[in-house]
Amino acid sequence: MSNIRLFAAFLLLAFFLLSSFVMAQPKMYLAEEEFDFGYVPQSSRIAHVFWIKSVGDDTLKIIDIKTG
Repeated sequence: MSNIRLFAAFLLLAFFLLSSFVMAQPKMYLAEEEFDFGYVPQSSRIAHVFWIKSVGDDTLKIIDIKTG
């Protein structure tokens, strides 16, 4: 009976450890998600920097960026 409990405890521990690896996901934090440039004359060159921070458990890969 004691071996069965020990085996069950081992399986439960293995399940929790493996689930934490499976659930690791990339996640990003943006201090600001949009920026209003206000009035901009035609043919003007403007720029703004968005700071992106990786806060997830896995590697964050930015594959594509689309402007609004």
